[in-house]
Amino acid sequence: MAISENRTVTAKTAKRSLRRCFAKQRPVFLWGPPGIGKSELVAGIAEEMGGLMIDLRLAQMEPTDLRGIPYFNKDKGVMDWAPPIDLPDEDTASQYPIVVLFLDEMNSAAPAVQAAGYQLVLNRRVGKYVLPKNVVIVAAGNRETDKGVTFRMPAPLSNRFIHLEMRVDHESWEEWAIMHNIHKDVVGYCGFAKQDLFDFDPKSPSRSFATPRSWTFVSELLDDNISDAELMDLIAGTVGEGVASKFMTHRKIASKLPNPSDILAGKVSELQTKEISAMYSLVVSMCYELRDLNEKLKTDKKAGDFNTSADNFFRFMMDNFTTELTVMGARTALTTYALPIQPGKMKHFSEFHKKFGKFVVAAAA
Repeated sequence: MAISENRTVTAKTAKRSLRRCFAKQRPVFLWGPPGIGKSELVAGIAEEMGGLMIDLRLAQMEPTDLRGIPYFNKDKGVMDWAPPIDLPDEDTASQYPIVVLFLDEMNSAAPAVQAAGYQLVLNRRVGKYVLPKNVVIVAAGNRETDKGVTFRMPAPLSNRFIHLEMRVDHESWEEWAIMHNIHKDVVGYCGFAKQDLFDFDPKSPSRSFATPRSWTFVSELLDDNISDAELMDLIAGTVGEGVASKFMTHRKIASKLPNPSDILAGKVSELQTKEISAMYSLVVSMCYELRDLNEKLKTDKKAGDFNTSADNFFRFMMDNFTTELTVMGARTALTTYALPIQPGKMKHFSEFHKKFGKFVVAAAA
């Protein structure tokens, strides 16, 4: 099936659309290149709604995995069907307000498996199995232009879905990355070099390339105590040698920045380096530090003074960062983390609001 690449949606827009489709119980097919976070998006929505996501990789399944296996029912003297164990039964579904059945790699599945999926999507049943009423269906797959193993989807099956094609959007990814504690150097580098967040080229022979998924792998590698040479080898094997080289250079510069806790404590008020990529990492570090302080204060009232730290945060950004970086830091603190900022208890917030308030509102819209 030819998919138009003209109409695409960001992860943030897709999230809203999926919730609408869930309310109407309409099946959705998410299209997009590999590694952009389709399954993570659906899992996140299910979690937010207090539901359960059942992830089925159809490319690895046989038709009987969906339809079940026939057996002789000696009590009735007829052939019967053993229901599939991977699909949600009524007992499981009753424990959640919503169950998301995620049919991943659907257009990579063999035609016979797609046929079984067709019955499930079209009729909400396959063989004798019937989907519980609170189950919604989301399928996903790569586009034919991505040069993966795909089969053309039958037109009747395709027509049953609402189709959304996702694109990589830095702002949506950055918000997700900050909420999921992706390493500050990864968030900082991708904020500076947005083009390196995703550089998949289906025509390239390279085995490794940068995607939101592969940057998550890089974030995990940075927590290990290994040499720079070994780290370079691993990161090159994750996002490609060119991007890895630039990222490692960025890390060396970022490592010379002041401690974010010293900035929030008012011990550091001036930034010596003006290296823009390092400044991206610093603003993320300060946001992480401010969030952690707020969490500590919930159990330890002596952990620090949040309003003073927040005031130093805004003062430092206004004095040292560009408008883009200042807005990014404020948006993270105010919108992403929803930190308890109290303007009346901060000396510099009114000045910040006067200079940057309209930009923060526009960025959060």
